[in-house]
Amino acid sequence: MSLNKPTNGPVLITGCSSGVGFAAAKQFRAAGYETFATARDPAALEELRALGCRILALDVTDENARRAAVDVIERDHGAIGILVNNAGYGQYGPLEEIPLGALRRQFETNVFGGLRLAQLALPAMRSAGRGRIVNVSSVAGRVSSIGGGAYHATKFAIEALTDSLRPEVEPFGIDVVNVLPGPIATRFGATLLTTIPETGPQSPYAYFKQRLAARMTNFLDPRGFGVLSAETVARTVVRAATVARPRTRYYVGFIAHLGPIGRALTPDRVVDFMTRRDVPVKRE
Repeated sequence: MSLNKPTNGPVLITGCSSGVGFAAAKQFRAAGYETFATARDPAALEELRALGCRILALDVTDENARRAAVDVIERDHGAIGILVNNAGYGQYGPLEEIPLGALRRQFETNVFGGLRLAQLALPAMRSAGRGRIVNVSSVAGRVSSIGGGAYHATKFAIEALTDSLRPEVEPFGIDVVNVLPGPIATRFGATLLTTIPETGPQSPYAYFKQRLAARMTNFLDPRGFGVLSAETVARTVVRAATVARPRTRYYVGFIAHLGPIGRALTPDRVVDFMTRRDVPVKRE
């Protein structure tokens, strides 16, 4: 008997106020799934409510909120059929200047929140003998880049956790899948820019941060090469969540497919030289 069977249980999606989470909620609902769209501020989800989604307030870093969301769904609908861990943001800036508190918040949101939701959902999934967990990771979990060490660290962690969790729960009829998009045209970029530490003109990284902000703005420009729409990524999320026998990873977009290959074939020092030219620490 195949363990990778499609599920008919409700769908819980985190980070639905915009971007991939919002688009995925619309697509799951249009496909007929009982869809629970969540965000820290449920007022941002009214359009999804109008489309037939159930909406819940959920801050993925809040244990009471995590438990309440899972409890509500399981009480009314039984085991969660599909958990989509999508909530996250990008903490950028030179690692020397990022406060440890900011780094901890990055991990709490991007890593620990999704893992804890999986821990809460798994007992009922296991009892039901079915379930699918889809982690929205990133090509940033395969290739690290200058100025993004904090964010990349969380995505590398998601890759490791997914690879460990998948064989642990497979005997119970549960599958765990990673979706790795390339750059996406969402609010992510605007949020990213606000996370770069502001330490004044005397900072040894002042010019670096200016160049980093410019680089990331260009990299995430909707008109840029390889930049994806949220709807495109959401279609892959839905496919990964609903096909009978999913792949372990779904790379989305040209950059996600070829970026890790190019990085693996290029010596570290060459990559360092190229990225320092693009984002120099000091003004030449």
